[in-house]
Amino acid sequence: MNPHLPACLAERLRHPLPGAALDERFSPRPNPWPDERVIPAEARPAAVLILLYPREDAWHIPLILRPTDSTVHSGQICFPGGAVEPGETTAAAAVREFHEELGDDGTPLELLGTLSPWHVRASNYLITPWIGCCAVRPRFTPNPVEVAEYFEVPLTHFLDPANFSSHDREFRGNRYRFPHFAWAGRCVWGATCRILGELVTILLEKNVL
Repeated sequence: MNPHLPACLAERLRHPLPGAALDERFSPRPNPWPDERVIPAEARPAAVLILLYPREDAWHIPLILRPTDSTVHSGQICFPGGAVEPGETTAAAAVREFHEELGDDGTPLELLGTLSPWHVRASNYLITPWIGCCAVRPRFTPNPVEVAEYFEVPLTHFLDPANFSSHDREFRGNRYRFPHFAWAGRCVWGATCRILGELVTILLEKNVL
């Protein structure tokens, strides 16, 4: 485990990010939204938190499984996060949503910077992904209303090409091929896959793990 990873990431996030250059690998094929780079004026701001913390001599991040309900992202694996409230910054929203969904045991949390924002057509959210870190593993207390299950995933898992694949899915009467990261027999796809894809891309640039 590289103890300098948070500092390396914070420095990297100050510079231009891959962003739209990731479309080919981490977007569905054929792309159901050919104009996805055009962000509607009415898009709703949202934020997620990718939290790095040490566990068993490796950097980990938590992912959550949304409960199966009637919402757009029902039953999907994603990062803790949600809508930005009026008067709130994306940074504040990312931290608030993280604590609301996975608890707050008082462990100090440092924000390192943001990845590229992604517009999710299905929900019309413009997501700002924040990366944060803790010096020790927090004690998680998931909120059962918002979290059906949570997973602590080694960051190296997503860097292994064997854990990246794709699957077919029907959307609005058509079949598409969606890329995904595999974890615990499940598919991490959609916006979460794209956000992870950018994180993996910048981690591989200099092999900072």
